[in-house]
Amino acid sequence: MIKNTLVPTQLTTKDFYYDLPPERIAQHPLEDRASSRMLVMDKASGEITHTAFRELHTYLKAGDVLVINDSRVIPARLYGKTEDGKDIEILLLRQHAVSEWEVLVRPGKRAKIGRKLSFGEGRLHAEVTQIVEEGNRMLTFSCAEGENLLSVMDEIGTMPLPPYITEKLSDRERYQTVYAREKGSAAAPTAGLHFTKEVLASLKEQGILIAPVMLHVGLGTFRPVKEDKITDHVMHSEFFSVSEESAAVINEAKKNGGRVLAVGTTSCRVLESASDEEGIVHPMTADTGIFIYPGYRFKTVDMLLTNFHLPESTLLMLVSALSDKEKVMEAYRQAIAREYRFYSFGDCMLLT
Repeated sequence: MIKNTLVPTQLTTKDFYYDLPPERIAQHPLEDRASSRMLVMDKASGEITHTAFRELHTYLKAGDVLVINDSRVIPARLYGKTEDGKDIEILLLRQHAVSEWEVLVRPGKRAKIGRKLSFGEGRLHAEVTQIVEEGNRMLTFSCAEGENLLSVMDEIGTMPLPPYITEKLSDRERYQTVYAREKGSAAAPTAGLHFTKEVLASLKEQGILIAPVMLHVGLGTFRPVKEDKITDHVMHSEFFSVSEESAAVINEAKKNGGRVLAVGTTSCRVLESASDEEGIVHPMTADTGIFIYPGYRFKTVDMLLTNFHLPESTLLMLVSALSDKEKVMEAYRQAIAREYRFYSFGDCMLLT
């Protein structure tokens, strides 16, 4: 598993705190995906420009490569009953085998080893087989003969929207990127939600290369940093994959002077996990627990498109690592003052 390759830092979790008015949290996606605002920051100077996502092309040139995460969110939240008729809720976190999943359970006391559960009025059954790290459970699932397990989960599950989104999502495809392909994420790689097929086609016409990678987003990415010293925080591992074709596209672009724009922190973590010390990206399928914070030396990523992240989060720490913590926190202060929309369905930030 790929882990951290970092220099020591004296920064604490509190150094990444900021105060966000609740009304700045976007509760629903914009009708037009590409109509978001975009704060652009020069990562070296800290110079800030306020513009629109549709202007992304003006910050790119032919030969640059856009790296996207094409993982697809599964409707991972399932509501069911215990064998004695009590309500239970699970969140699918990670598939370990065809019918075996690691899940988060609420309430946990109703999911003891050996306990049998049912979902979708009996269409889906599960048995608790293990209690693992952080109190998560391992469940073995089954369904009626002739039914496909993943299809049943897809039909009866609901989208696992973050807790700060309190409004119901009318169209669950709006929590998917337009290029989502392989099912497996428990949360969306949200920086990609701004793209439309038309925007992608226009970038290709401009000579921008597109290289898909895959990282199945787990809840570990969003787990609060509880330790005072950020170096004491341990990331959960996530499954990722880089194809030979995408690795070749990225490496050739870099060799020819093109820049690598990671769309989202997930694509960024994939690239830095799959790169060697010379910045060469290698095709691989593996787990990564890489934790990127200030002091990290980036090997491949030149630019980053990302949404605005929660205070004291590992994602905000990653963004700060690509530039400078004080510059990034100033950008956040400006975004709040100018009433940008924050978090999953919010506006975006481009670090150049």
